[in-house]
Amino acid sequence: MDHFTAWDKLILALIIIGALNWGLIGFFGFDLVAAVFGGQLSMASRIVFAIVGLAGIWAITLLFRNRTTTA
Repeated sequence: MDHFTAWDKLILALIIIGALNWGLIGFFGFDLVAAVFGGQLSMASRIVFAIVGLAGIWAITLLFRNRTTTA
């Protein structure tokens, strides 16, 4: 896991943002992305949701990458 590129780190940051937003929705019924960007159906919110979704798809590749360990 120590061979992440800058792109991978950005993807992980987006996934964390998405997870925190889902946590807020689950625990408090509050959608932070929708609150910041003008509602769930606003174009800005939909773009953020789509980008986070694409980040999740990209993260699947992290599970299947060859990892070399140096001891």
